[in-house]
Amino acid sequence: MSDIAKLQIGENTYEFPLVKGTENEVAIELKTLRGATGGVITVDPGFKNTGSCKSAITFLNGEEGILRYRGYAIEDLAEKADFLEVAYALIFGDLPTKEQLEKFHADIKEESVVDEEIKKILDAFPKNAHPMGVLSSLTSALTAFNPSSVNVDSEEEMYNAIVKILGKFPVLVAWTMRKKKGLPLNYGSKSLGYVENVLKMMFENPNEEYKQNPILVNALDKLLILHADHEQNCSTSTVRIVGSSHAGLFASLSAGISALWGPLHGGANQAVLEMLEAIKDDGGDTKKYMAKAKDKEDPFRLMGFGHRVYKNFDPRAKIIKVAADEVLADLGVEDPILDVAKGLEKEALSDEYFVKRKLYPNVDFYSGIIYRAMGIPVEMFTVMFALGRLPGWIAQWKEMRVNKEPIGRPRQVYVGENHRPFTDLNKR
Repeated sequence: MSDIAKLQIGENTYEFPLVKGTENEVAIELKTLRGATGGVITVDPGFKNTGSCKSAITFLNGEEGILRYRGYAIEDLAEKADFLEVAYALIFGDLPTKEQLEKFHADIKEESVVDEEIKKILDAFPKNAHPMGVLSSLTSALTAFNPSSVNVDSEEEMYNAIVKILGKFPVLVAWTMRKKKGLPLNYGSKSLGYVENVLKMMFENPNEEYKQNPILVNALDKLLILHADHEQNCSTSTVRIVGSSHAGLFASLSAGISALWGPLHGGANQAVLEMLEAIKDDGGDTKKYMAKAKDKEDPFRLMGFGHRVYKNFDPRAKIIKVAADEVLADLGVEDPILDVAKGLEKEALSDEYFVKRKLYPNVDFYSGIIYRAMGIPVEMFTVMFALGRLPGWIAQWKEMRVNKEPIGRPRQVYVGENHRPFTDLNKR
């Protein structure tokens, strides 16, 4: 293959270099296009064919169902590592040594107390406020209590900012749910692991000691790993573009949370449960709804099946299906919503229409089932997604700032009115 691409516009031909990634991905570098052509740009709604950066963090091949963080297969990470190991690898480039991991965890624990003034901000929200709006606001508010900007050229300052947000974010997540449920705000314990503390802070009752369930710990650990990063998706791109203005880490993360909130992104697992609820309320006939999903004239949309990026299978779904089965078996939950979910799963895995089109249950389908079984309110599902995605956002923000990427400023093609005369108010 040639190392240049040729673009012909009218009688003129322009040459642009090709950029090749380590996994043989090829891109045309068009940063000189507008200048070379006297104003021509590309239009790519949704940036489906546009690379916004060169990144060494996550590799995703949707056609072959491959997902790797820093070169490590997601299957290996989910089986052999815990969430903090994966977070460290995403942020710093390699899996940590035992000493590095112990220090990382200890430093995070030292930062796992939130300024008491934050409680006043939380108190100001009504109980029916959506948890994602609350979480975004509280994350942004951390900036006010940590006003100094991070010197990105200082490894120490960057490290301190990273462990600070990794320590405080789970507290904000837990407090967001406890506010919703009317429970007193609490903290974790320095004697517990990262994921164990998340569960303790979320579910501990004020009148009894919280007992850890290793199956739930394992399931949540895997869920957080599977959601930790996913290349240049909507929220990650938001974190990078906000950070490109040299906005701080906390402010950039708050913007990412807002982007994740949308039902086409992080809200997908919430949409799955809302769909299951609607099917249950209509009698729970899964065959009927599978038929509706296959009917092109029917507006019903089957949520949690297939994936826009993965054209074969979602590798994360294969992993989390096992954890979902373990959780449901261990908890013995009797829930008509989960019965509907299992019915849909069985239909989809055996129905020729879905098998032929590779419309398998995805990670959103199984994560919603697990969170439901664990007793997490449906409005909190996207908050849990944010908790998992946190290290990915941090890694992407750090990479963008360390690489000194320019401020994001897309172009446009104007399609409005041409120049026209101004009409005085009394003549309009």
